[in-house]
Amino acid sequence: MGVNLADIIKAREVTPEELRGKTVAIDAYNAIYQFLSVIRQPDGTPLKDGKGRITSHLSGLLNRNANLIEMGVRPAYVFDGIPSEMKSGTIQDRHERRVKAQAEWQVSMEKGETEKAFSKATQSSRITNEIVESSRILLTHLGIPVIQAAEEGEAQAAYMAQIGTVWAASSQDFDALLFGAPKLLRNLTLAGRRKMPGRNEYREVKMEIIDAEMALNELEISREQLIDMCIMMGTDYNQGVSGIGPKRALKLIKEHKDFIQAMASIDKVYPFTHGLSEYGHDVLVHGACQERHIVLHLEFVHEDSSNLHDYLTGSL
Repeated sequence: MGVNLADIIKAREVTPEELRGKTVAIDAYNAIYQFLSVIRQPDGTPLKDGKGRITSHLSGLLNRNANLIEMGVRPAYVFDGIPSEMKSGTIQDRHERRVKAQAEWQVSMEKGETEKAFSKATQSSRITNEIVESSRILLTHLGIPVIQAAEEGEAQAAYMAQIGTVWAASSQDFDALLFGAPKLLRNLTLAGRRKMPGRNEYREVKMEIIDAEMALNELEISREQLIDMCIMMGTDYNQGVSGIGPKRALKLIKEHKDFIQAMASIDKVYPFTHGLSEYGHDVLVHGACQERHIVLHLEFVHEDSSNLHDYLTGSL
């Protein structure tokens, strides 16, 4: 859903020492997208191999996981399955934005506007089947577990955290909190000095952790109410209500307790109101069909380093 709750939920900075020995389920698509966006040449062109295949994501996965393993973190990557039909509108919108950004990137390059070209290039990033497959192969050669979710990767990661298979879920988005992750790690695959999008500025991005129980207690709401808030704000499954952001949604939920009553209080009634509220709770409270989640024991394998070398050099 990509809901943004940064205005009302505060994260705590976490040190590498705190993560030593911890196993973390990482939203693979989220991490890969970040690498595709930021690992580029000055004009926005992604890294490529001798055959013209994009390798920005492989560079990111290799280097970041080497750092994580050196820190003592045990990463596991969860890949999305088949998206829900309810997300079709969001998927189409994202496709149209990428196409537009791609065209603007080309125009900016032709004009020699390097900084603008880079900005547009990051917005044009897309994850292809080839990128997914090459990522899975690389992670396997690194001995890192790869998990295939039935639907939402973040729902699977959240469930793994719920049952104790992993210590926390990791993503840049807040969605895992809605899916029930007890702990959410942010910036795990993005930590370090980073250029700010659209600006010639750099800032230090640090790893952060959000404890779900603590966050909900501070807001004085339940997880179900947080879900209702996000339905009002808009998710990948629905458009939301114009003019309602995190702070107003929080105020409405605290005053009126749930989605239906909050909508009635501002005289907003939509055809989707009852069905979406029920669907939202079915998907989010129960983790997108919990019975379809995979319960597994993670196995970290010591792979033959020669296979990794051969894969990265194109010999395999």
